Amino acid sequence: MREASLPSLDGAWQDGQDRTMGILRLVRAYPLVIAAIIVLALSLLLAGIGQGEAAQLVASIFAGGVAAWTFVGMVREILRGHWGLDLLAVTAIVATLLVGEYVAAVIIVLMLSGGEALEDYAAGRAKRELTALLDRVPRTAHRRLADGTVEDVPLEDVAPGDLLVVRPSEVVPVDGVLESGAASFDESSLTGESLPVDREAGEKVLSGSVNSTTAALLRASATAADSQFSQIVALVREASASRAPVVRLADRYAVPFTAFSLALAAVGWWLSGDPRRFAEVLVVATPCPLLIAAPVAFMGGMSRAAKNGVIVKGGAVLELLSRVKTAAFDKTGTLTRGRPELVSVRPERGFDAAELLALTASAEQYSTHALASSIVEAAVAQGAELIPGSGAEEAATNGVLAQLEDQRVLVGKRAFVGAETGREIAEPPLEPGELAVYVAVDRAFAGVVVLRDLPRPEAKATLARLAELGARHTVMLTGDGARTARSIADQLGVSDVRPELLPLDKVEIVRAAAPRPVLMVGDGVNDAPVLAAADVGIAMGARGSTAASESADAVVLVDDISRTATAVEISQHTVRVALQSIWLGIALSVGLMIVALTGVLPAVAGALLQEAVDLATILNALRAVRGGRPAVRVSVEATSHPVRLP
Repeated sequence: MREASLPSLDGAWQDGQDRTMGILRLVRAYPLVIAAIIVLALSLLLAGIGQGEAAQLVASIFAGGVAAWTFVGMVREILRGHWGLDLLAVTAIVATLLVGEYVAAVIIVLMLSGGEALEDYAAGRAKRELTALLDRVPRTAHRRLADGTVEDVPLEDVAPGDLLVVRPSEVVPVDGVLESGAASFDESSLTGESLPVDREAGEKVLSGSVNSTTAALLRASATAADSQFSQIVALVREASASRAPVVRLADRYAVPFTAFSLALAAVGWWLSGDPRRFAEVLVVATPCPLLIAAPVAFMGGMSRAAKNGVIVKGGAVLELLSRVKTAAFDKTGTLTRGRPELVSVRPERGFDAAELLALTASAEQYSTHALASSIVEAAVAQGAELIPGSGAEEAATNGVLAQLEDQRVLVGKRAFVGAETGREIAEPPLEPGELAVYVAVDRAFAGVVVLRDLPRPEAKATLARLAELGARHTVMLTGDGARTARSIADQLGVSDVRPELLPLDKVEIVRAAAPRPVLMVGDGVNDAPVLAAADVGIAMGARGSTAASESADAVVLVDDISRTATAVEISQHTVRVALQSIWLGIALSVGLMIVALTGVLPAVAGALLQEAVDLATILNALRAVRGGRPAVRVSVEATSHPVRLP
C-alpha cells in the first residue's frame, strides 16, 4: 500500500511545485498588480478592524507613489512629443486621494496595472496563429546514413542531398523531395488549408508541414536557412515584433477625450459644490480602452491573416491595406500561371504530332529554360516515352541541342533553328498570348510546339472582389508585347494595361498611380523594386523570389492570388473592429461619466464599473481574430513544383 501511494505523493508534490513556479512567474511579470492587490486587501482589513487612519495612510502612500511615477513617465513622453492619456489616470488617483476615497485610488492603480496583464492575455489570444508557427520550429533533424543508421543532427548541419527521416507527427525540418512512398502532410499552418495534402514519391514537400501517421524519407533540397519554413518564421518574427499603428489611433482621441473628461468633471464639481464629484467623474474616465483595444485588434488581424496564408509585416500595413484604392499586378506568374501550357503540336511532313512532342521533350529535359519543364510535363502526361541522350549542349536564351540515340535534335527560337536547317522558317499563325518553340531533327525543320501562359483560374474573381472592397482601379504591368498583354487583360477585365515595360518603368508608373494608396502584387526578382515603391507591396511567396518577399510588406505563402483580396478583407475588418472598440470604450466611459455627474455613482463603484468597460472593449477587439472564413477563395493550386526529369 505504501509503494502504491508514493507515485501519488510525488505527483502531488510536482503539482505543488508547478503551482509555486507559476505564482513566482506571475509576481515577476506583474509586480505592480500583486502589490496593488496586497495593499487593497491590507487597507480593507485595517478599515474593518477600526484602523481607518492606518488604512488611508497605507493606501495613500502606495497610490501616491504610483501616481508620481506615472507622472514622471508622462512628462518624459510629452517632451518627446507623444501626448498620451496618462494625465487622466494621474488626475483621477490624486483627486480620489484628496477627497479621502483611498480605496477607489488603489482600485484605479489595480485597474491600470491590471490593464497591462489583460492586454498581454488578449494579445496572446490574438497572435496565437503567429506564435504557433514559432513554437513549432524544429531544432534537429534525423539524418539517415549510408549504413542505414539514423543520427540526430542540428538543423543547421543539414545539407542538400541528405536523406532525412521524418517521423509521424513531426514537423518537416527543411524543403525536400519525398523518397519513400505516398504520404500525407498537414500544411494548414503554412497555407490555411485544413485538409491534409497527399504527396507521391518524387514530389516536393514543404518545410513546416507536419507528417501524418507514417514515417517518411525525405531528400533535402535546401539548407534550413534557405527553406521556405525558415523564411516564413523570419517574416513571422518581424510581424510579431512590429508595432501596430496604436499610437496614432490612441493619440487621435487622447487629447480631446482628456479635455472633455476634465471639463465634465469640473462642471460636476461646480454644479454640486462638492470636490468628490470631480473625483467620481474622473474615476470612470480612465483610458484603458483606448490604450488596449487597438493593439489587440491589430494583432488579431495579423494572426487571422497568417491563418489564411498571408504574413503581414505589421499593423501599419493592415491599416494601409484597408484603404487601398488602386491595385497593380505583374502579369507573368501573378495574374497568369507563370507556367506555359501546351496548346498544340504542329509537325511538318514526315513527322507525326506524338513523335515530334516526344523528341522535343527528350531534348528539353536537358534545358534549364522556363519553357522546358512545361513541355516535358505535357509530353509525360500524354504518355510519351523520353529518349535518353548521349550528349546535350544548351545555347543560353536560344535553345538546346541534344543527341538522342542516332538523332540530332535542336529545340529553340526560330532564328536559332533556322540557322541549323539553313533556311528561313516562316512564323506560324498564333493567337494572342501564344508562343512557338521550333524543332529541327537531323538539320531538317520538323515543326513547332505551341504554348500559352493562361490566366490563373482565380484571377478574374479576385479582381472583381478587390473592386468590391474599394480597389476599383486595376493596372497590369508587364514586359510582354501589347498584343499578348491585351489578350490577358481582356479575359480578366483589366482596363489599364501597360505593356513592354522594364523594371524601372514599373516603378515610375506605380509612383505616379492614382488614386492612392496603391497595392502592388508581384512574384519575381524583377518585381522587388516596384513592390518596395508601392504603398503596400504583396509578394507571391510560394513560387516567388526571396528578394521580392524581402521588399514586400506582406507575403502570400500559397500559390493563390485570391489571398490578396483575403488580406484586404481582413485588414478592413481589423480596422473596423479596432475603431469600434475604441468608440465602444469612449461611449461607455462617457455614459458612466454622465451618471457620475448626477452624484449617484460612488468612486469605488465607478472604478469597478470602469474595469468592466475595459473587459468589454478587449472582448470586442478580439473579434478581429475571428470574422469567419473569407469567401474570396476561388481555388488553391498545389504549392509544390512538378519534378523535372533527370
